[in-house]
Amino acid sequence: MDEFKRYAVYYAPAPGPFAEFCAHWLGWDAFEGIELPHPAIEGLPAPIREITEAPRKYGFHGTLKPPFRLTGTRAELMADLAGFAAVHKPIEMEGLALTRIGGFFALTPVGDLTPLEFLAGEIVATLDPHRAQPSETELARRRSAGLSERQNALLTQWGYPYVMEEFKFHLTLTGKLSIEEAEAVKAALEPALAPLLPHPFRIEDLCLFGEAEDGRFHLLHRYTLSG
Repeated sequence: MDEFKRYAVYYAPAPGPFAEFCAHWLGWDAFEGIELPHPAIEGLPAPIREITEAPRKYGFHGTLKPPFRLTGTRAELMADLAGFAAVHKPIEMEGLALTRIGGFFALTPVGDLTPLEFLAGEIVATLDPHRAQPSETELARRRSAGLSERQNALLTQWGYPYVMEEFKFHLTLTGKLSIEEAEAVKAALEPALAPLLPHPFRIEDLCLFGEAEDGRFHLLHRYTLSG
């Protein structure tokens, strides 16, 4: 029996200072599958553990194909993902910027996003045969967020409303914050994070993540974009 209940294709930074800082910030190392101590950062409006509670279980990542349950086997999914990576090239953007999105902070790419948007759309479509249909409960939960007509159509077709032209790549760093909390978090976090941000920002591989029974996500394998 497979030990993971859902799978996803994410971007995750290669090992190094940037990846290490962000893993400690969230308190979860998805590659090693272990909790990490948070960094000491002065001036935050609440303990880091509270600020990062919502994104912690996913690990530091940028979604390319959202989590889904399998129709077949993990081996079949891995074979198709390896084949996909073998015929697609790495992509490069200018960098990453700390951005507030809908009440939470994330890193978002700077520069021409067209190649990234194309890559994400291709991943969603190519691997869709491996995706089991979501339950009516899951669909109802998504629709309760107040989707647009197009987002609802994407949910019906692809199992997630924020794909294709609704896709917005981001690497989540916090849960939702008030305006006052957000200002304090930005003032405290940005100086620590800025020297570590990649310039340029490159996506050179695709990462397969699995969600364990406890809800934590684990990095299972990297597939080099070698096309």
